[in-house]
This record gives sequence, structure tokens and C-alpha cells, in this order.
Amino acid sequence: MKIASFFSGCGGLDLGFKEAGYDIIWANDNAMSVKATFQYNFPETNFNDSNINNLSLDDIPNEAIGFIGGPPCQSWSNAGKGRGFEDPRGKVFLTFIKILKEKQPLFFVAENVKGIMAVRNKESFEKIEQSFKDAGYDLWVKCLNANDFDVPQKRERVFFIGFREDLKIDYNFPTPLQEKPCVSDAIRNLQDSAVSMGRQPITNAHEYWVGGYSYIYMSRNRVLDWNQPSYTIQACGRQTSIHPMAPKMEKVMKDVFRFIPGHENQYRRLTARECARIQTFPDTFEFIYQNLNDVYKMIGNAVPVRLAYHIAVSIQNTLQQQSERLPKGIVMPIE
Repeated sequence: MKIASFFSGCGGLDLGFKEAGYDIIWANDNAMSVKATFQYNFPETNFNDSNINNLSLDDIPNEAIGFIGGPPCQSWSNAGKGRGFEDPRGKVFLTFIKILKEKQPLFFVAENVKGIMAVRNKESFEKIEQSFKDAGYDLWVKCLNANDFDVPQKRERVFFIGFREDLKIDYNFPTPLQEKPCVSDAIRNLQDSAVSMGRQPITNAHEYWVGGYSYIYMSRNRVLDWNQPSYTIQACGRQTSIHPMAPKMEKVMKDVFRFIPGHENQYRRLTARECARIQTFPDTFEFIYQNLNDVYKMIGNAVPVRLAYHIAVSIQNTLQQQSERLPKGIVMPIE
């Protein structure tokens, strides 16, 4: 099944769909820092680096019968300014929907942060829902925790999934798995591979960010627990969590923590590769970068690969079970 990817980043969502048997024939992202990484790992995909607002409908192949993507989240994030559609990054969500309306693929997947469902974003959220429906799609929306789907991380993300309304498809989100992976499952064997930023320029993402910690960072414990899922992987080297080899940070007063005196040398941030493992990127996935923060950003902005895989399989199963409703000639993906 041939699909197109928007806001592709380095390709977490894409890789999950690829592992489920889909063929990503076209992808779009105008962030130059992701282009080399995406093209290296998806050499068979036609990568378009135009701003989505400048895309021509002719740029997008008609053979793509599914669209996937994660529109920018800063407009809705709890950590952002909450400007919604007043932020140009928020408006591109509507651009994506406009393209859907014109191209009419069989289905789409759009991922975003949990904050998009917050009360302060109620009006914008309702506008997005209605816009999808006005574009001709039956819509399902749900917030999923990545830890329920093979990902060793507490990461809640909202998924908008739609099927063209003329197909009369009935969809169910994937069922959470009983086994919940933890940090140890992902990175226990990487501890000795870490090198500090600057010691070696490029180490296939085994570098970790070195530098000061903001007062916001020190407002709570940032040390991971080997036996628990990771905190949400951030898209910023400076804000990355602390490796679980260190003792938990000590609370000094409300919203103030410190490193345990005498153990300061045990505290280091996760390497980019450790973050990638927690995001369930395989070690065969190569990150190409010159600036270390670029690779942290690529990884932190990505949809966890295994979560994407389970979404992809749920769509695949839905279409297989209701194949009599599909246009003739649709070839289903094979894992």
C-alpha cells in the first residue's frame, strides 16, 4: 500500500509504517536538519523539502492512498505559548487538511501532543475535528500512551485517524499491550558507549549533551529509573533526562532539587542514541548531523517507531477486514 508522509522529520512514523509493510513513496519536510537522515534511511522514498504551504497538489503522487504525518506541536504544547492558530506553525495543520480534501486518500493519520485536547485549546480542537469531517472523512481521535505499545517511555500523544466517508469504514484503535517495557530493557547495554559532547565530533549519536542546568530543569527529579518507563524524550539536548546510573535528585524545597553532594560526577544526560533506543529506533537507523542538538531534536520530535507500527497494523487489519468496501486494485501491505 503506497502512502505519503508529511511533517516527516527523521522518519519515526514512517519507519513504523514501513515495518508494517507499507510503501512510503513520497515524504515532505522543510527542516534542512532532517533531510540527510531521512534520505539515508529511506533511499527509496522521494523526499520533498518544500514548505507545505508552497506545495502544489501535483507534487503529491496520486498513487499514495494514505497520508500520515505529525503537524508541528508547539502551538498546542503545555510547554509552549499556546497560540494555536495564531501561530503559523498551528495553521499548517489546516493546510494538511486542505490537501487531504483535494487529494482524497483512503485514510490519514495525524499525530500531535496531548495539549491539543486541553480546555484552553477547545475551540481550535473542535475546528480541527470539523475540518477533517468537512474534508470528507469519518474521524476517530484518541490519546495513546506509548508505553502501552512496546515503547519504554511515558509519552502521551493524540492521534487523529480518518477514513474516507464514502467507504463506511468502522475503525478501532489498537488495544494496549499487557507488557510495559522499562528503561533497562532499552539502554542497559549502552552505558559504556557514551562519550561527552566535544570529545569526538560524530559518534553515531553516542554523544551526550554537556552544559548547565536551568532552574526549571532543577525543579524536579530528572533521573530515570531502570525499572520504570522513561519520562517523555525531549526535543532538546539541554532538557534531556539524566541516566539512571545516578542517584535520584534530592528535594531541597518546593520546586527545587539538587544533585546528591559528592556524587555530582555520576549525573549525565542520556546520549542521543539512548534517546533513540527509548524512542524504539533500531541501532541500524543512522542519524546524520553536525550539531548535536539537531539529533536530539530529530529524535525527540519523532513518533516512537513501535507505537507507529501498532497504529499502522491496526489500519491494515481494518482495511483487510473490510476490504469489500475498498476500490478495486488496492494492494494490502504485508509485514
